[in-house]
Amino acid sequence: MHRRSLLASALAAPFVPKLAAAQTAAPSRRETLLLVQEYGPNSLDMQGIGSAQPVNGVSVNCYDRLLRFKPVPLPGGDGSTFKIDQLEGELAESWQVASDGMSATFRLREAKFHSGRAVSAKDVKWSLDRAVSIGGFATTQMAAGSLEKAEQFVAVDDRTFRIDFLRRDKMTLPNLAVTIPFVFDSELAQRNGGGDPWAKEWLKNNVAGSGAFRVESWKPGVETIYVRNDDWTSGTLPTLRRVITRDIPSPSTRRALIERGDADISYGLPPKDFKDLIEAGKVKVVGVPVPNALWTVALNAATGPFTDVRLRQAVAWAMPYEKIMQASLFGRGVPMWGATGEATTAWPQPYPYNTDIARARALVQQAAPGGVTTTLIFDAGAATIAEPMAVLIKEALAPIGITVELQKIPGANFRGELNKKTAPMAINRFGGWLDYPDYYFFWNYHGNNSIFNISSYQNPEMDKLIDAARFTADPAEYKRDVEAFVSMAMREVPAIPLAQPLHDVAMQKNIGGYQFLPSREPDFRSLTKG
Repeated sequence: MHRRSLLASALAAPFVPKLAAAQTAAPSRRETLLLVQEYGPNSLDMQGIGSAQPVNGVSVNCYDRLLRFKPVPLPGGDGSTFKIDQLEGELAESWQVASDGMSATFRLREAKFHSGRAVSAKDVKWSLDRAVSIGGFATTQMAAGSLEKAEQFVAVDDRTFRIDFLRRDKMTLPNLAVTIPFVFDSELAQRNGGGDPWAKEWLKNNVAGSGAFRVESWKPGVETIYVRNDDWTSGTLPTLRRVITRDIPSPSTRRALIERGDADISYGLPPKDFKDLIEAGKVKVVGVPVPNALWTVALNAATGPFTDVRLRQAVAWAMPYEKIMQASLFGRGVPMWGATGEATTAWPQPYPYNTDIARARALVQQAAPGGVTTTLIFDAGAATIAEPMAVLIKEALAPIGITVELQKIPGANFRGELNKKTAPMAINRFGGWLDYPDYYFFWNYHGNNSIFNISSYQNPEMDKLIDAARFTADPAEYKRDVEAFVSMAMREVPAIPLAQPLHDVAMQKNIGGYQFLPSREPDFRSLTKG
């Protein structure tokens, strides 16, 4: 989805609603933030089919959820991150899990939508019903926390809402805090839906939320302007009153704007730019290791030469890890090689491989004495990082008898190419919002062969371990099963981890309150400007 071409296909007219009431005074410079980014939202509805990554930011800032992640201070005091099991109420002022562990009841705070109407439990039910029914990523993400059927959601009274669990699942409550299960003004949406029960087209072009910000103006491919909702009661009222997010495809232009002080904050720059900005010291760069995320080289375990585990291991031993870290990521990542101990429950964690060409060559000689010719695909949209990786990998594999042809796939087509599951090798970055190893492994290595299992790896023993860890309540069993499936992945190497990426954000030194969230989009609610 990280494609500027999506902007060209956004057919909606610019969204310029009338505000409910005029501000008493125009926001000051201290109350106004300018963010520059590669591309902005192609929709205003993160539950909608085809919504791009930046639409998560609309969800965070313009809508509320039942729960949110508590801020967890970053080392060094440069902002906050989150922990998957530390939650607090957003629309919910309190909640309680039943004694049998099979339901949770939420008491809603007194809150109003941007329309002025009070938020009620029936709005929560309509919104979650929509998320599990609309299809696409929204429905898939809800199911990741065992939220699968509209019948699970019960409006008990105006301010009491209950979720009935299908099973005991540690991911259910954290899944309520990600950007998908946000709450719409259901009456407003249905009134404007034109007969569509989920008002998909109208909500693509209009915000119907209760969040801390409204959208004042949306011009796809140009800019989105947010203004503070002064009636917000689901948290501390933001100090920022106006946020302008401007779409500037050129990273060099975005960098220049930050360096000159003409912009307040930017993200999505190439790693070398962040490295240079850190060294120059004029602006502040906050880098957070993205939880449950990895840059990997996936090796097709179902077809082609890498069905032989010896060849997969050979590639793992030949990988030029340090060169990739320096020449592709410019140090903006956490190394995922060189482990010396046994597998643990941590994830991501380094694998026990280093660059050892002699060992790699010996494995190729055992498995394919005549050598191998194969193909490596990578995303043209991520070419700043992925292309240097691909070139280094090609050069490293040639001496061990593996000849690699590189194929740069246009960004708009890359996910579709991965989903064909025919490429022998692919450079990919995957990150899971729910920060559990069994969540990552379920999507990437389980025999259900999800769209993210681009290696097409299938192993009944792996499935058994993932499924057991997914739902056990016994810490000892969980530890045993996670360590076992991580060890299996290290031996089988359906994908070779290269690095855990950093999510880097450049900002002026007077910007504070940075909050990292699973969606990686900026949270304007907590940002301050000195």
